[in-house]
Amino acid sequence: MRALTVLPGKADSIKLDEVPAPPASDGDVLVRALALGVCGTDREIIRGDYGAAPPGEQRLILGHESLGRVEQAPAGSGVSKGDLVVGIVRRPDPLPCPACAAGEWDMCHNGQYTERGIKERNGYGSEEWRIDPDFVVKIDPALDMLGVLMEPTSVVAKAWEQSLRIGRRSPSWRPRTVLITGAGPIGLLAAMMGAQLGLELHILDRNDKGLKPELSRALGATYHAGDLGDLKADIVMECTGADPVILEVLKHSSPPGVICFAGVSAGGHKTPFDAGQFNRTMVLENQAIFGTVNANRQHYRDAAEALAKADRKWLARLITRRVPLSRWHEAFEHRDGDIKVILDFTAQ
Repeated sequence: MRALTVLPGKADSIKLDEVPAPPASDGDVLVRALALGVCGTDREIIRGDYGAAPPGEQRLILGHESLGRVEQAPAGSGVSKGDLVVGIVRRPDPLPCPACAAGEWDMCHNGQYTERGIKERNGYGSEEWRIDPDFVVKIDPALDMLGVLMEPTSVVAKAWEQSLRIGRRSPSWRPRTVLITGAGPIGLLAAMMGAQLGLELHILDRNDKGLKPELSRALGATYHAGDLGDLKADIVMECTGADPVILEVLKHSSPPGVICFAGVSAGGHKTPFDAGQFNRTMVLENQAIFGTVNANRQHYRDAAEALAKADRKWLARLITRRVPLSRWHEAFEHRDGDIKVILDFTAQ
């Protein structure tokens, strides 16, 4: 079968390979791939920034934003042939640590977890893949190809769950306003869930025209392509990882606000930072900042519920390009106007 593979640590080693059928050790559920979402993590692995092949193997099958249809499943597995499913990305460490033992592998304490398509476990970028029933999630068949948005939505679902939990450290806290920075897939999906919660939405992005402001306004959000003025938000979700934006949002959190960092910075940049003023603001306004990544099974369930409730036409506009596997290289090219690009395994 065909699969996208890379040699971790070697830039531009990606290729469409012929690989053996997925081994039974990967799990009892056999899935035929329908689509694979492409994100910044994949591009970073392709650049050789990080990534690790499974033990004893040289190459890693890429891909963690999955969508497929069950081909075979044992009785009692929770899924049946024909079901539309996605695979969870992370697996708990073998010890396991206290978090992994509690099913919170997204909060692993010792870093010995593995991740499909990223760290020591082959991904979903192959025509077929196997998975353990404990890590497969069945989704609403009405979503069809839009189900490929499940993994990024699960990341957003965790960001919301954590933000609301932290905010409730004050029993009187009643969030009304959210500021989301970045109108990429994570930012727009975060805004979608904020709209479902009935919050007043503000979205900051550098694009002053095109699809991103259109999709933002379709959610009822106020779109900002520049200065935020005196805006203060009860929740800030920073989804860009850009240093100047990170510093800017610190000014726009209301007391006792919550700031969630969901974007990953490249690192290595030196930026002037007034640590004293930062400390003063955090302390005197009872503000909280935290970072979040990945998701556990409950977050996937929350994501499935959010996607099932969403406007299908709005979701469909997030997917700006569908690339056949035969032209896979096009999926990893940056093009103006891209939001979410997917590899379509059903197309020729």
